[in-house]
Amino acid sequence: MRIALERLGCRCVFSSEWDSHCQKTYEANFGERPAGDITKIQSKNIPNHEILLAGFPCQAFSIMGDMKGFQDTRGTLFFEVERILKAKRPVSFILENVKQLVGHDRGRTFRAILDHLESIGYYTNWKVLNALDFGLPHKRERIFIVGFLKPYAFQFPSGGIRKIELDEILQKDVDKKYYVSKTIRDKRWSMHKPSCIPSIWHENKAGHISSYPHACALRATASYNYLLVNGERRLTPREMMRLLGFPDSFKVVCSYSQVKKQAGNSLAVPVVEVVGREVLKCLRGEVSLAPDAYARQGLLFPELEQHQERKAMELAIAAR
Repeated sequence: MRIALERLGCRCVFSSEWDSHCQKTYEANFGERPAGDITKIQSKNIPNHEILLAGFPCQAFSIMGDMKGFQDTRGTLFFEVERILKAKRPVSFILENVKQLVGHDRGRTFRAILDHLESIGYYTNWKVLNALDFGLPHKRERIFIVGFLKPYAFQFPSGGIRKIELDEILQKDVDKKYYVSKTIRDKRWSMHKPSCIPSIWHENKAGHISSYPHACALRATASYNYLLVNGERRLTPREMMRLLGFPDSFKVVCSYSQVKKQAGNSLAVPVVEVVGREVLKCLRGEVSLAPDAYARQGLLFPELEQHQERKAMELAIAAR
């Protein structure tokens, strides 16, 4: 998030991250070590700011994390975000999470989040955005929740960024250590034949193999062979960073397992950048206020209900 907003001229005044490996990566790239566990940091020790950026842990709502939601202690970290918003009153915020948050517990979890945000005075907008629509060969769908203290007629971007081809992402000379064994390679090729080269092969939880001219979502807790380039090797750390839109100047300083975890928990930089640009348009007065703020807020839940109906239809079709 920081890279994207700094490209737009913003300046970071505070950051928090409890994981020591993530702190190491952050410090190597930004020259400062982020504060630790946000639950142990008093609001008064957080500088005043205009925009809050936060990605409360997604594992509590993700497929790979068993979707326990607020029953998972990681899910309750949303209330730390709420605490900071109440105390510091930034004029805007950008929150992100996995798309499964929308449908978790039949939409009740997401409704609760929006209720809490609106109860403390913020007008909210949300949308699931896919990195594929913003130039990256990476199917990475994330929900973005944007909020303002004023009822701006905010519109999410729709994409239209030049697509980077997979061949531009992949490195040419790759160390042999990234290649899988002949046994794994032969088994994959016996189960699947790709329709394009280069491609990234994806194995789902059920063991089904598919391949695409893009990557399926990088996942922090997936197996090492979850995604294979051309069915024969793992992604390199630099390739993972490129799939997220990080510049090649971004330093990779941790072990492969930690880079895989960090990439799986990260955001697509170009998506954050275009969302941030639209937020700044509002704050600079380039976007008018919505004519009827309360009516506009009321559109949120019907939209959520329509999403639930579509999801129910998809599940019904899949069950036939």
